[in-house]
Amino acid sequence: MTTTLSELTLARASFTENTPSMVTTWWSPQLNALLGSLVVAAGAWLAWDSFSAWGVFLVAGSIAGFLIWQGRTIGLVWAWATLLLGLESLAWPIVTMVQVRSITTEPTDEQMETILSAVLTGIISAVFWVTISYGLFRRASEPIAASSTDATNSHHPPTQSRRLGRRR
Repeated sequence: MTTTLSELTLARASFTENTPSMVTTWWSPQLNALLGSLVVAAGAWLAWDSFSAWGVFLVAGSIAGFLIWQGRTIGLVWAWATLLLGLESLAWPIVTMVQVRSITTEPTDEQMETILSAVLTGIISAVFWVTISYGLFRRASEPIAASSTDATNSHHPPTQSRRLGRRR
């Protein structure tokens, strides 16, 4: 019995379509966009202490709309959400400096400690979230492999480099 690759692909596709545990629902990117917008809104609320409930609701709604618009897949939704978290983390020290500057022209030692802690924490967390976002965007741009057996069957043995050929 011989089967071709297209027959195996059709069989695998029909198997996944009929398996209840493998079914993906149409709302899962939308649900993740809602969850991502809540995470980003919580980050905005933490960065800017003076947000009202309506401000948090407005931020969450606008971020949810943006994530639904840009996030065609769950991976893209979270890539955008983590990028926005990184930008919030980067903006947090700036907001802290502006708040201290609006209170006084000459900050006290305690206010300088607050600024220093915001700068260090903000930069470290911004690098963390932007790095995760970069990885998610990069993963989303890669083509999806059909299966591990297809990848191993198409793997060619490594060729000798030119350097090894010249040593004779």
